[in-house]
Amino acid sequence: FFQKTLSAVKSWFTLFGWSKGQNPISVPHSLRRDVCIVQLTVAPEKNFQRKVDKDKGFYEMLLHLNGQPIPGIAASQSLPPDPVQRMFQLHWQHSELLSFLRGQGAYLSHVSPEFLLAPEDYEIWTEVNTGMRVVSMRGSGKLSGSPIFILEHKTFETISKRSWTDVLLQIYKVFVLPRISSRTVPDTSSLESLHSIPGIKSEPLSSNVYSRYERTILIWLNKQYEKNRTIVWKDSQRGGIPPMRWIVNFDQDLLDGLVLAAQIAAYCPYLIPTHFIKMYTNPATQEQLLHNSLILVKSLHTINLDIDIKV
Repeated sequence: FFQKTLSAVKSWFTLFGWSKGQNPISVPHSLRRDVCIVQLTVAPEKNFQRKVDKDKGFYEMLLHLNGQPIPGIAASQSLPPDPVQRMFQLHWQHSELLSFLRGQGAYLSHVSPEFLLAPEDYEIWTEVNTGMRVVSMRGSGKLSGSPIFILEHKTFETISKRSWTDVLLQIYKVFVLPRISSRTVPDTSSLESLHSIPGIKSEPLSSNVYSRYERTILIWLNKQYEKNRTIVWKDSQRGGIPPMRWIVNFDQDLLDGLVLAAQIAAYCPYLIPTHFIKMYTNPATQEQLLHNSLILVKSLHTINLDIDIKV
C-alpha cells in the first residue's frame, strides 16, 4: 500500500508540482538534495550558495502551489561551510517548514525535522546530541523524558522516505485540495432519489477523517453516481442497473469501479457502449472486480487520461 501511495505521489508532483513543466522527483533523494545540498570543498570565508534549477527547487514548488513563500525562508538559501552550522540551519529550516504546514492544517505531528535531513547531516545531528539522553532503536531500555532516537542508516532511510512522502501528501492536502469549491457541485435537491440517502455534511468540524474539501468530492461522487447509474447501465449486459449506494470513503466504496465509471461517463458518454456496459454491476468475486478495474483502466487509456496507470 505504501509503495502504491509513494508511486502516486511521485507521479502527481512530477507532472503538476512545478510551474514550468515536468520535473521528475525521487523520494526522498531529490527532495533532500534540493533543500539539503552539501558542499564540502568551500573556502572558509565563503558561504555555499545552492545551485539548483531556478524553477525546479523544493521551495519553488511550494511557492507555485501555495502562491506565497514560507516566511523567513528564501527560495535560494546560503549554507554555512561548517558542517555543524550547516546542519543547524537545515534543521531550523525543516522546523520552520513543518510549523508552517501545520499552521495551514497539515497533520505532521509524527514528523521530526531531523527525519528530513540528508544521512550525513543526520549523523552530525546525532553526534551533536550525544551529550543528551539517548535511546538506541536497538536497545530495549525505556527512559523517562523526551528521548533522542539514534537510527541505523537503513532505518533512517526508511523513516526519511516515509516522512517526505507524508510531507508531500499534506502539501497536496492543504494547498491543492482547497481549490475545490462547493460552488462547482450541482444542487442535489433536484434528485428526489437522493433524499433517501443520508447527507454528507461539508462543515469544517463535521469529520475527523476527511477535510471539508474531501467531503465536497464525496458529495459530488454521490450526486454523479445516483444521476448516471440508470443511464450508464440501462442496457447492461452483466447484471442490470446497479443498486443505489451511499459513498462515504475513497477506498471500499470505489473498489468495484462503478462509481468512477459513472463519473467518467458523465463527461465521456461515448465510452458507455464501448466500455462501461460490459462491467459487472453487482460484482461478487475478485475476478469480477478485476474485470471492472481493467475496463476502467482501458477507458482511461482511450481518452489519454491514464498518466501512470498500467493494465
